[in-house]
Formats: sequence, structure tokens, C-alpha cells
Amino acid sequence: MPSTSIRKTEYDPTRRILSVWFVASGKCYEFEGVPPETFAAFRAAFAKGRFFNDHIRNHFRYRRVSGEDDI
Repeated sequence: MPSTSIRKTEYDPTRRILSVWFVASGKCYEFEGVPPETFAAFRAAFAKGRFFNDHIRNHFRYRRVSGEDDI
């Protein structure tokens, strides 16, 4: 299901890093230490924004890696 708040996600299972691009800001953040099970549940979630807010945001260390204003 497409999300109105999350444009794209990528996951590196070896490094356990989840990259999330947001629609409104165009910014990308990397979340560290995300278990494969959490990413699988995120991908399967009907409401991606809600899942992100409930299970990823404020649960994992993160850093901003890019944004539209960085181009």
C-alpha cells in the first residue's frame, strides 16, 4: 500500500539499517539496528506512517543522510 507520508524505504539486512525517504520534506533518514522482523512488519503494514510512528520513530538511533535541499 502506498503511503502519503513515506515515499520510499530501503533495508540493508547485513547492517540492519533502514533508510526512509519522506514525502513532505524529501529528506532521508537512516535508522540503525532495525531487526529484519521489524522491517518485514513495516513493509506489510497497511498504514506505513502509523507503523513508522508506533514502532520505528523514537525506537532506533537515526541520522539524516540527505534531502531535497542537499541537491
